[in-house]
Formats: sequence, C-alpha cells, structure tokens
Amino acid sequence: MTCVYVRKATEKDLPEIKKIIDAGRGFLKEQGINQWQGAYPTSEDIKKDIDNSISYVIDVDGKVAGSATLHLGIDPDYLEMEEGEWDHGTTAHYSAIHRVSVSHEYRGQGLASKLISGLFTVSSLLGFKDVRIDTHPMNKGMQHIILASGFAKKGIIRTKAEDDDRFAYQIELH
Repeated sequence: MTCVYVRKATEKDLPEIKKIIDAGRGFLKEQGINQWQGAYPTSEDIKKDIDNSISYVIDVDGKVAGSATLHLGIDPDYLEMEEGEWDHGTTAHYSAIHRVSVSHEYRGQGLASKLISGLFTVSSLLGFKDVRIDTHPMNKGMQHIILASGFAKKGIIRTKAEDDDRFAYQIELH
C-alpha cells in the first residue's frame, strides 16, 4: 500500500523541490505559458518559505512528489483585483496557496488535488476558512485542478514577482 501525505518541507527537501519547480518551468514553457519563465521562483524564494515554515510537500512513500507554499495572511498581490472582488474583502483573514508543482514522475495521479486538499486541512487547523489561489490565464491544467478542488473564480490579479495577470480563485471552508 502506498503512503501519501502532506508535510512541512525541510531544508533537506530543497534540492528536490527546486528540481520539481525547474521541471514545472519547462513543462509550462512547452505549453507556451509564460508563467515561471523568468527567475521566479528562485532557490532563495523556496528556502525563505522553508525557513518561514510555509513550504509543504506531498510525500509518496518517503519521496517528495510535489510542493506548494501556504501563505498565511494578507498577500500583497491580492490587494487589487480587476473584473471581480473577493468575498470578505481584500484584507480578510485568509490563507493563499502558491507555487503548486508536482514531479513529472507523478503527473496524472491526482497528487496536485491531494496536495491542495492537505493544505485546506492545514489552513483550517490554523484558523483560516477563507483560502485563495491564482494561476496564469493560459494554464488550463491548473485551472481544472483549482475548480475541481471547489474554488470559485473571483477575478484577475496582477503578480508583482512576474508582473503578469492571473486568474484569482477563492473557497470558503466549512
């Protein structure tokens, strides 16, 4: 039986997370999506998230199969929205899921959805019922995962790290 769970990332996970992010960058490029095509996210971004205890991995039988960041509190990129609005406003008590990436070795196994579900649990346990996420308008695969996870599209935000528009989504946990 396979053991799959979400856990906090540690510094020893950094090389594997970086490898997964770099492969994800290549996968996006193959699809003609300009998300992650610059320096962002850097190894320093990932290390900072690990140091701040907001980086998570999905572990499959002891191997890092994917990663994501769970930002807690106000996200500066989410303060302004076009063509819509957040439920509860821009300064509500919320968590935000960022940089979801699954290793190509595990693609197609539903691990991105499991990772997001695990981050819902973490958010709820930490007292965050409002969860937000965004993705590139051309990233149809991630949009599908986001919507299948129960999020509702709220509008368009602009990221500072990549200076690009993103579709923004929100879910209210019960």
